[in-house]
Amino acid sequence: MDRGVFTSRAEAENTTLSEALDRYAQEVTPTKKDSTAKRERDRILVFKGLTIARRSLASIQGADIAAFMRSRQLEKIGANAIRLDLALLSHLFNTARTAWGIESLTNPVDLVKGQRPKLPGGRTRRLVDDKQAHLIEAAKVQDSDIGPLITWAIETAMRRGEIAAMRWEHLDRKARVLLIPETKNRTPRRVPLSVAALAVLDGLPRRIDGRVWGMRPDSISQAFERVCEASGIEGLTFHDLRHEATSRLFEKGLNPMQVATITGHKTLQMLKRYIHLRAEDLVGMLG
Repeated sequence: MDRGVFTSRAEAENTTLSEALDRYAQEVTPTKKDSTAKRERDRILVFKGLTIARRSLASIQGADIAAFMRSRQLEKIGANAIRLDLALLSHLFNTARTAWGIESLTNPVDLVKGQRPKLPGGRTRRLVDDKQAHLIEAAKVQDSDIGPLITWAIETAMRRGEIAAMRWEHLDRKARVLLIPETKNRTPRRVPLSVAALAVLDGLPRRIDGRVWGMRPDSISQAFERVCEASGIEGLTFHDLRHEATSRLFEKGLNPMQVATITGHKTLQMLKRYIHLRAEDLVGMLG
C-alpha cells in the first residue's frame, strides 16, 4: 500500500455475477441495436438462473467457465450460441475491470480460449440447375411479394431484415445505389444495384407508408418456406439466398474487398463462410 501497487479485491468479492449482470443490462445492453439488445437480455436472464450467478466475480475461474461450456454442450446448445454466451461474459468482466473500477478482476473467459466450441462449416446450398426458376414460378401463386423478393435477395446479397426495412427515400435511382442506414453491424452501407435489381423495383407499386416491401422479416421467411414446399426444394432457407448472391459476386470476377463492400461483411473470415464457388464456373477464368 505504501508503494501504491495494492489493488483491493473487496468489490470483486462482494459483487455477485447476478448483480453484475443486472448492471450490465442497465448500462451496456441499451446501447446496442434493439434486436441485439433483446437477444442479450434473454441471454442475461438465462445466466441469472444458473448456480454460477450467485458466485462473486472474484471467485469465478477458468475452470468454472469450462464447466459452464460442458453443461451447455450437454444441453445440446449450438456452438455459436455458446460462443455468444462466452462473448457476453467476457465483455462483462472487461467492462467491470475498466469501466466500473473493479481493477483486481481477471477475465476467466480468456483462460479457455483454446477450449471454445468450434463453429460448424458454413452452409453450402446453391441454386443449381433451374431451381431459381422453380422458386419464382412457385412464388407466383403466393399472395405476397415473395417472388420479387427472391430475385432482389439474389441480386443484392442483402440480409432479410435489411430488405424488410427498405424505404423508397433511400433509393438513388440515377446512381443505381440503395442506402442501408441501419445494418447488423451498425455501419451504414450503399449497395450498388444491377439492372435486374432495378427491374424488380420498377415492377413494384409505391406504398403510401414509404416502405418498399409490405412484409416483416418473419413473414418473409414463412412465405419463402411455402414457396420451397410448393417447388419441392427441401432444406433451403431465405438466408441461403445471401450465400448464393455472395458466391455469384465472386463468380462475376469481383475481388474480396469489392464483395465485402456490397455484402457488408467486416472481416474476410466471415465473408469466406458465405462463399461457395463451383469448380465448373471457374473453368472459363483459367484460360
